Amino acid sequence: MTESSTRLREAARAWLAAAALLAAAMSPAAAQQAPAHGGPVRAVLPLPGDRLASAGFDESVILWDTLGGRALTVVRWHDGAVNALAALPGGGFASAGEDGRIAIWPARPGAAPERVLTGHEARIAGLAAGPGGRIGSAAWDGTARVWAPDGTARVLEGHRGNVNAIVFRADGVPVTAGFDGTVRAWPEDGPPLLLAEFGLPQNTLAALPDGAVAVAAVDGAVRLIGPDGAIRDLAQGGRPVVALAASPDGRLLAAASLGGSVAVFGLPEGRLRATLEGPGLPVWSVAFDAAGREIWTGGADRRVRRWDAATGRPLGPLGVEMPDLAAAFPGADPHGVRVWQACAACHSLTAEGGNMAGPHLHRLFGRRMGAVEGYRYSERLARGDIVWTPETVADLFTRGPDVVTPGTRMPVQRVDNAEDLAALIRFLEQATR
Repeated sequence: MTESSTRLREAARAWLAAAALLAAAMSPAAAQQAPAHGGPVRAVLPLPGDRLASAGFDESVILWDTLGGRALTVVRWHDGAVNALAALPGGGFASAGEDGRIAIWPARPGAAPERVLTGHEARIAGLAAGPGGRIGSAAWDGTARVWAPDGTARVLEGHRGNVNAIVFRADGVPVTAGFDGTVRAWPEDGPPLLLAEFGLPQNTLAALPDGAVAVAAVDGAVRLIGPDGAIRDLAQGGRPVVALAASPDGRLLAAASLGGSVAVFGLPEGRLRATLEGPGLPVWSVAFDAAGREIWTGGADRRVRRWDAATGRPLGPLGVEMPDLAAAFPGADPHGVRVWQACAACHSLTAEGGNMAGPHLHRLFGRRMGAVEGYRYSERLARGDIVWTPETVADLFTRGPDVVTPGTRMPVQRVDNAEDLAALIRFLEQATR
């Protein structure tokens, strides 16, 4: 294995771990009042009747009125990040995530799901709606499953390691993609088929009406696998692509990147038609509306955004605006404010801001880890054997939380640039007093 391949695999592990290892978030009371997610938005799902469901690392599912731009219902039932959503007949939907459970919700969800599907032994990374009311699930236990309406499941085994995505091809055959770099099809009347093997983790899939499947990888590559097995490259290089969506007519394909933008390709020619430029933060989810005229995205800024699919023009977000940190902390180091933006989706700086996907950071320095009241820490952080100082925080982001606090559910992330790290520490010293 080459040195560059090793670096890519290490980067892949970091990005994929970040996708599902964020810690739990708001209290139920706070969640019911929240007009936006308390952490990155991991999935978006347009629904009939001008509604949209979004799911996040804050453990919540929010049902939105897209015309009024307001939250209709906030449900916090899952034990951990909610990674995936899928539409169901009758206007309901399914949700799944870190707890390995699939919740079945009616069109008007209450506090608890109508039904719960269990069987996976690790976090669920992807869901897909299939013909006849079937549901596909992809999980980090190395399996995928196809669930019948009666709750029975067909277990799909063959990937080596995490299964990251599942879709149903136009002919109804489930297709999966995994950390092992493979894309596999699972016909009911024959053995599994290896459609492609790329050598690097494949993150996400989208099914096209003509029978093709789009797949995107940790190295930013976006490819089409045709019904005849032919592979065609649409994009190469760049930041990891973690979400794909095809328009209902198959003429557009949207690819969401951890770099903070969404590329929209025209099909069948494969030309880049538009780039949706967000706030420069990871975009975790993307979906087209039923007419194919609008694109919905969700990302690390906690917001659900709407875009014109033809032009890429932003049409506005749902929920509230992000706080103006420069105004809230006058005189703060502008460099530090910019670096902090990547953390703002998961942490508030004041006690009044409360716990989000991570605990609030008020009076961070001098505090033992695991000490914020009301926040549900991972077992490792709950030990409280590190005192947060500028030095220990810098060490956390230099070596990474997976090294400094092994076993933590914090996302695997590092600040490699020394100037960025110094600016972040300066900002935290001022803003968390």
